[in-house]
Amino acid sequence: MLDYDEEAGRYDASRGGEPRAAAAAQAVLDLIPPGARDLLDIACGTGIVTRRFPAVRAGLRVAGVDLAPSMTRIAATRLPGTVVRADSRHLPFGDARFDAAVSVWLLHLQSAPEDVRALVGECARVLRPGGVYVTTVDKAASHNVGSDIDAVLSARPRGPVRDSAADVAACAAEHGLVPAGRTVFRGHGQGRSPRRTIADLRRGWFVTLPPGSPLADAFAARLAALPDQDRPRPDPVFRLRAFRKPPTSLAGGGNPTGTGDD
Repeated sequence: MLDYDEEAGRYDASRGGEPRAAAAAQAVLDLIPPGARDLLDIACGTGIVTRRFPAVRAGLRVAGVDLAPSMTRIAATRLPGTVVRADSRHLPFGDARFDAAVSVWLLHLQSAPEDVRALVGECARVLRPGGVYVTTVDKAASHNVGSDIDAVLSARPRGPVRDSAADVAACAAEHGLVPAGRTVFRGHGQGRSPRRTIADLRRGWFVTLPPGSPLADAFAARLAALPDQDRPRPDPVFRLRAFRKPPTSLAGGGNPTGTGDD
């Protein structure tokens, strides 16, 4: 697992920078009703995406939460007075505080299903009736673009998937949220090259391949044998799902019999 506190200084540059941030922010906003006024960005990281929300949509107020101190400090320079350090499973906000809650590239990092349930539950709690929760799903699968790098990595041990679309939808339903749309966006600048993938492997990007282990070294050797070591393969395409809190909350949660866009 990457140390996101240590990653903070290079996070933006290593993950597509402003072009990716712009694509992510626009895709999220496409799923949020025009009348939304207060948005919470959970695991806001460096704030590179968060700051675009009010820039793109006038009148939108944002708050950001992240657990890594270094990430929080960088985000606070971009969004003074609106970023707090907190655990996403225990949000420091009252009930029905926001019109939108967003968690981009977060659910896949959770250690156990109960952490995902707690996180989604907190998002549902802080939403006002009629509010929308937007999250990425199937993060790992988004990086599989059918390249020669993917062919090499296909043989690696697989860890548990915490953010499958079906599981996230079921979890949202447990907390009374109903499907409200979906979209995708391109991870500009995140197309892997063999050399970059080896570097990611050696700094702990792949959880089931601990840096320095014989298995990790074997995969690094196979990646090093690929042609065009510095040529990026196609960019990943990330998937977003949206879920709405019904205007009148259902006692005890659960999924109503209404229809959704999903």
